[in-house]
Amino acid sequence: MLAAGLWGLAAASALVIGSVAEIGLHISRRITALIMAFGAGALISALAFDLTEEAFRRGGTGIFAAGLAAGALAFFVGNRLVIRFGADGRARRRRPHTTPAASSSNGPAIVLGTLLDGLPESIVLGATLLGGASVSASFLAAVFLSNIPEGAAGTRDLSEEGHARRWIVLLWVGVALASGLASGLGFGLLGGMNQAAVALVQAFAAGAILTMLADTMIPEAFENGGDLAGLATALGFAAAFLLSTTA
Repeated sequence: MLAAGLWGLAAASALVIGSVAEIGLHISRRITALIMAFGAGALISALAFDLTEEAFRRGGTGIFAAGLAAGALAFFVGNRLVIRFGADGRARRRRPHTTPAASSSNGPAIVLGTLLDGLPESIVLGATLLGGASVSASFLAAVFLSNIPEGAAGTRDLSEEGHARRWIVLLWVGVALASGLASGLGFGLLGGMNQAAVALVQAFAAGAILTMLADTMIPEAFENGGDLAGLATALGFAAAFLLSTTA
């Protein structure tokens, strides 16, 4: 469980790295979007060749389909609630000409949105260690890469709201610690379940992650990255696939 938690923390530490990079370097929206597209492609590959394949092998068609649908619906509803009650920062980032004054303070929504995105990934990352297996290098890399632009873009929004830099960095440190805890719990809780239950949780996470990709990461990458986002997505997919075949 400790190892799973540390791997989850390592992947989520990219949120802090992205935040510090944004504060120190002021990364352009275009570069952030292209990194996001690369991370999205890597996540698609990890979902296709690691997570969903494993869930289907463990649980079969019925359990896999039920978990996938439930995860997609859960993210959809959760994301709607975050947007409704918190003026979700991710929606505003897809409209870069919107000023901070045009929206209510959305710092909590940015954090809630990041947790909504990241907790399923962290749980699955911990679950990859079940049965004495080593951590999935491709899934770890995909989560790490996708977290960098999330931390950078979220920091930009929080800075525009007037939050202090120290407060922002500490906030992302807290999110990273929560992700590490989720990864450790994912290993601990799933380790005592039967194969069907593990498959259901894996499929649930896959549905949530896939919906997140289509709803937030990919649209934002194309909005701010232009047509190069497609190439970056394909490159991320290829890199993660090759990593999974050589790991």
